[in-house]
Amino acid sequence: MHSFAKDVDSAAVDLVLGYARDRLLLDPVPLDRPRARDELDAAAGATITRTGLGARRALEVFEQTLAQACLSTDHPRYLSFIPCAPTREAAAFDVVVGASSIYGGSWLEGAGAVWAENEALRWIADLAGMPPTAGGVFVPGGTVGNLSARVAARHTARARAARSGTGARPFRIAATDNAHSSVVSMAAVMDAEVVEVPVDERLRMTGPALRRALEEHGPESFFAVVATCGTTNLGVVDDLASVGEVCREHGIWFHVDGAYGGAGLVAPSVRGLFEGIEHADSFIVDPHKWLFAPFDCCALLYRAPELARAAHTQQAGYLDVLNEAADWNPADYSIGLTRRVRGLPLWFSLAVHGTDAYRDAIEHTLAVTRFAAEEIRRREPLELVREPDLSVVAFRRLGWGPADYQAWSDRLLREQQAFVCPTSFRGEVLTRFAVVNPQTSRDDIVMVLDTMA
Repeated sequence: MHSFAKDVDSAAVDLVLGYARDRLLLDPVPLDRPRARDELDAAAGATITRTGLGARRALEVFEQTLAQACLSTDHPRYLSFIPCAPTREAAAFDVVVGASSIYGGSWLEGAGAVWAENEALRWIADLAGMPPTAGGVFVPGGTVGNLSARVAARHTARARAARSGTGARPFRIAATDNAHSSVVSMAAVMDAEVVEVPVDERLRMTGPALRRALEEHGPESFFAVVATCGTTNLGVVDDLASVGEVCREHGIWFHVDGAYGGAGLVAPSVRGLFEGIEHADSFIVDPHKWLFAPFDCCALLYRAPELARAAHTQQAGYLDVLNEAADWNPADYSIGLTRRVRGLPLWFSLAVHGTDAYRDAIEHTLAVTRFAAEEIRRREPLELVREPDLSVVAFRRLGWGPADYQAWSDRLLREQQAFVCPTSFRGEVLTRFAVVNPQTSRDDIVMVLDTMA
């Protein structure tokens, strides 16, 4: 397999790269749809065999059967969950990352790539107003980013408690019921307790509500507060300034989950919503969501990276050569040792286009979001759930129940018009648009809303 037969192997590479090139340049992209297991079994047949299918046949199975059973998250009317709409340059450079066999866990093995990733991280840290000493790492996604930050937070809190001699052993996290699902699921992984902070009339965590929750349970039992700038379901931005103030008052780690919404820092029109983020002890944003990078890419940043390094650096004889050096080793700042240089596609796209282009693209999605909200307001059967903070618009169709929303969603996908799923909030089934693709237009919004009449 690893010997090089020039004619055979170059033909296989040409086939794969040719497919990748064609997909990158495809316009418009297909929406496609999922297929049942038995349908795929029949269409694809056995693909893992003793003697192999050969490159041409294997690629045919993928192109003609398997790829068509995967939704294109970069389709302009893929409006569910949080879409992924990478620039062509970012997606193309992901091919380079895969072809280059770069290990991204240490400076020793990947210095050039780590340097480039750190350039991209510095841009994000500057957007958030974090100090020049801030730093971090690109991890697979928001779940790993949130978990890694909280591991650092707990390690720091317990070390402080041990030094003080109080005997306290912090085990609690404060968050709202709007926080990402990973906040609760990763608390279970850590055997930590989540204390729910009530939200205000705008569905935000605020400093006063946080203070009451901390005082009720004892501030010394908390090792982190998780605020959100852009909740996944409704796009809510917490009152970061007042929350951060309470965290500083009690000496509790202030983590900001901006996996989706943190990209709004680029846009002057909404930058004011993020006031207070500069005080975060840790912050995440997923470039594969609203910063136009391919899956999977989450930027995790720390105000004081040495605290994360103390929590995450792995010890073993074979790692001494790394741990005894003063180099920046990305694996020291999150869970996991093995890592690909997943930040490089973002770096390349930023280097190609410049940051002004990112500002303009995000402002465009915000303009389309505001248009969608206005369209919903003026259409009598429809009703906004709340005014959008960022680029998520949640709304209801009066007179519809859960079955109506599902039937409508199924029809849109079956007819290849759009992918818009139902969601729920506090027991009510609704639907929502997540507009993060700069190719999503006002016409796309009108077309989908027209189907709800």
